[in-house]
Amino acid sequence: MWDSSMFLSTLTPKFYVALTGTSSLISGLILIFEWWYFRKYGTSFIEQVSINHISPWINGSDAQSESSNGSGSSSSSGSSSSSNGGGGVAGGGNGGASGGAGSASSSTGTQMPECKVWRNPLNLFRGAEYQRFFWVTNKEPLTYYDMNLSAQDHQTFFTCEGDARKEEYEIMQTAWRERNPMQRIKSANSALELNAECAPAYILLAEEEAMTIMEAEKILKTALKVAEINYRKSQATQHQGAIADGMHRRDTNVLIYIKRRLAMCARKLGKLKEATKMFRDLTKEIPSIMSVLNIHENLIETLLEMQAYADCHAILAKYDDISLPKSATICYTAALLKARAVADKFSPDIASKRGLSPAEMSAVEAIHRAVEFNPHVPKYLLETKRLILPPEHILKRGDSEALAYAFFHLKHWKQVEGALNLLHCTWEGTFRMLPYPLERGHLFYPYPTCTECADRELLPAFHEVSVYPKKELPFFILFTAGLCSITALLALATHQYPEPMGHLAQTVLTWISYPFQLLKERIEAFWPCNLLQQLSRV
Repeated sequence: MWDSSMFLSTLTPKFYVALTGTSSLISGLILIFEWWYFRKYGTSFIEQVSINHISPWINGSDAQSESSNGSGSSSSSGSSSSSNGGGGVAGGGNGGASGGAGSASSSTGTQMPECKVWRNPLNLFRGAEYQRFFWVTNKEPLTYYDMNLSAQDHQTFFTCEGDARKEEYEIMQTAWRERNPMQRIKSANSALELNAECAPAYILLAEEEAMTIMEAEKILKTALKVAEINYRKSQATQHQGAIADGMHRRDTNVLIYIKRRLAMCARKLGKLKEATKMFRDLTKEIPSIMSVLNIHENLIETLLEMQAYADCHAILAKYDDISLPKSATICYTAALLKARAVADKFSPDIASKRGLSPAEMSAVEAIHRAVEFNPHVPKYLLETKRLILPPEHILKRGDSEALAYAFFHLKHWKQVEGALNLLHCTWEGTFRMLPYPLERGHLFYPYPTCTECADRELLPAFHEVSVYPKKELPFFILFTAGLCSITALLALATHQYPEPMGHLAQTVLTWISYPFQLLKERIEAFWPCNLLQQLSRV
């Protein structure tokens, strides 16, 4: 049995002096480090460690049960309809991501609006763009989950109750759900054989069968003529019951969708003025499909390509409102326009000496606002992360939205001299202003935790999904922790085993001094000790 009283009686005053000195040294280092950490990050390091690591470890069982309940509820939610993002889509075509994505809720059960899946306003053509990528790389650019959401969108907007017992429309209802693209094209051709005025069939052929944008435009122009005829027919009978009203709503959706895709064809073919006019006309429409298509983002991208920055300001003044849903396009375009005024003359060295001017401060704040909304965009704009083709659906504030934005807007940032340099110098400063842990945001909601799971379902497997940047421990924190720990261990070991520790210290010093001894011998052999005496004689 170990006798503690005997051990304490053998301790000498030197031990207590050493113990007090060691404790004072460690306490002083901790105090200096805490002061430095508070000045840099605005919070206590020990407090954050206790909140983020010690408390979850102590209450691990409760946290695990809560997380399991949350994942179960999110997986059961499926692909539910989104109110603002889906414009009332009944089939859930624009709802929250299913499976692991879910619609992540906070601890109070409040759903974060950023965790909805939205339709990509700038989505590419499958035949003319996605299919050509597959031929070159032999990699599927779209996931089945993404294509299934598109099929639900098409079924919702391009079908109605009045299509019952109409064989061509029943064929199109099943055609959207076909996984094989050749089968989808075959079904569309079958529908046109039954009814040459089946506009949804033309849409499918333009999306999937056309191998170039010019072919897609040609098919869409034919579809536009058919859609206008159908629209006028249903407009005359829209108030004759619920079925007639549904058919008119369907024809309106088809007409708007075709006009939007025609405007996108004009944009891709370089007919910018024509595309701008078509997009402006479409933004004046008010049907429910407009809240899904977000055509103002198409208009912003086209105006940036024309370098019509004043018109972009006017569009942003209308849509960058606190009551409207934000997007990477709105936030980063606002930052680009403010950076344009100062980026060509911006120098980080000069700015660090004289401080930021009001215009530079406004540009930096706009960049910080944009980065807080979607922190994944800068790596794509700065080309430190590889771009791929964007998906047909995106997750606000997620990697999918960042890909979709950077894919189309990278060249606009390059057109503004110095804009990427300003972004490179300032974007990481955003995370110093955010509270940590992310229980609340600075300008927006806290960054949602559901984005990574949803993005993994939306983006192809060969793409490395970007995750929210986590704060890394500074080197000084690691150095201080290591120094304090080693000092305490050495003090304890020296007191417990004085003779072995003395021999160990002597051995270590011998090893350390050996290279210097060897160097000294080499120098003496090359440069004799009496060299100075010989020089004095000369």
